[in-house]
Amino acid sequence: MAKNYTDNGPMLNAYPDSMGGRLDDVVTLLEKDELKDVFQSFYILPSIFNTDLDRGFSVIDYSINREMAKKEDLDRLRALGMNLKLDFILNHLSVLSPQFQDILEKGDASEYRDFFIDWNRFWEGCGEMTPEGYIQPDDKYIKDMFFRKPGLPILMVRMPDGKDVPYWNTFYQEVKYMRPDAIDLVGATGIQYLTAEKLAAKINAALDEGKTPAEMDFTGYEDCKDAVIDYLESHRKYLGQMDLNIKSPLVWEHYENTLKALSEYGAKIVRLDAFAYAPKEPGKKNFLNEPDTWDVLEKVRKLADKYGVELLPEIHASYGEGTYETVAKAGYMTYDFFLPGLLIDAMEKKSGADLARWAQEMIDKKIRVVNMLGCHDGIPLLDLKGLLPEEEIQNLIKVTVDRGGLVKDLHGKKNMYYQVNATYYSALGDDDQKMLLARAIQMFMPGKPQVWYLDLFAGKNDHEAVKRAGAAGHKEINRTNLSPEDMAERLTWPVVQKQLELLRFRNTNPAFGFDAEFSVNTEGTKMEMTWKNNGHTATLKADFADYSYSIEEA
Repeated sequence: MAKNYTDNGPMLNAYPDSMGGRLDDVVTLLEKDELKDVFQSFYILPSIFNTDLDRGFSVIDYSINREMAKKEDLDRLRALGMNLKLDFILNHLSVLSPQFQDILEKGDASEYRDFFIDWNRFWEGCGEMTPEGYIQPDDKYIKDMFFRKPGLPILMVRMPDGKDVPYWNTFYQEVKYMRPDAIDLVGATGIQYLTAEKLAAKINAALDEGKTPAEMDFTGYEDCKDAVIDYLESHRKYLGQMDLNIKSPLVWEHYENTLKALSEYGAKIVRLDAFAYAPKEPGKKNFLNEPDTWDVLEKVRKLADKYGVELLPEIHASYGEGTYETVAKAGYMTYDFFLPGLLIDAMEKKSGADLARWAQEMIDKKIRVVNMLGCHDGIPLLDLKGLLPEEEIQNLIKVTVDRGGLVKDLHGKKNMYYQVNATYYSALGDDDQKMLLARAIQMFMPGKPQVWYLDLFAGKNDHEAVKRAGAAGHKEINRTNLSPEDMAERLTWPVVQKQLELLRFRNTNPAFGFDAEFSVNTEGTKMEMTWKNNGHTATLKADFADYSYSIEEA
């Protein structure tokens, strides 16, 4: 690969199976002449690891997922001169992780007994024990606490001795009960076989209705009710993401081992997912606790420094809260979650004034960001609260929804932040010229540009994928997996070819850089952005009146 002149060149963003089916298909594409010198980095989403739920964000362990990739694929990326951005999910691990499975097998005898957060031990002395076996914290401790879902974040886990223990579970959980047959019930209760057949049918019908064992009707079988419930509960299985106990030395050993593994895969940037939930204390909000969060991040950074990786904490918060600035002042890169909405807003208002104001703020305050248009999540429009007037944000939501997007409220709470799930191309009205202008502006905005694969290939909203995925499948609107044939065809599209030209220019032109000189000016519908570095100059001239642009270099 030709020399990359910039220190913050473009980064591809995709799942390992987004572009062909496996990571080697993505690498094969990147080896083509059409992609030469286009990308400096590749953000591979975490289904590249051994994971179960949430398209990779529920990690069992950080070994390579053999169904998605192999180590040789990473070696080929390295041969192309590309470094990686990889995910480290700081707050939790899967129920299927070796550590949690060891607890399920050994109970209190497990060396990992305190690797995860025992809810009752955490809240001891801060509430009352309920008949269900978990402590209900006193209101003074939880009234300001931020929960991701209704109710307390608990998963009741059956130990080998038959005792149920609640564990802290911020995110997804699912409990599955084994469907018993007559033989199972005969062994569990000693009842006669024909009775067991009838009872098994009754139990399985109740399970099909979503009932728990305690909710089932045992009329006529009262004498074996307790034995059956105990049998069902002792054979239940779990899926979910269990919160880690950062006070455990074994968790910090896990953190270091993970960072070491990621660096060996070729990671130069490690995205910290859900980091703000990791520090927990009674009476605090347990989301971005201060100073606890920064203390934890500093400890993680010292580990990361040992392995030569830069941390990128990921957090959504409104502009008005100033969290982006707090992260930057602590010495970390952060995400520019404002750019996607600001660009759509600029297109609608035919003015780049707000974009220019934000760009200048990043330069003035030395805020280093990874920026983007689309990504694996939605377009974070309500991150703009405090940066744009409320009525303009609501208009953006309406515009993207009218163009086929799907509104995502944060856990049903409006004005916490909205996320509109849509491809960026469709959010711009499936308009090639708007897409190209948006990409050109992204290339000239401060930061390291991250490029969602489906945006690059001008992907439209995939409503059929949403239907196939069911009730929680809204994000599939922007996750269409492209076949090699799809990509080969789209590489002939002018909107794709011109995006590749913009990316190649951004990657190899020496005028750009985190510490290069930047200026931006707007007048009416026009905006001009210039970068200067070591005698080189690059200027973008954009006009929102007709979505035209030109680039000059010297």
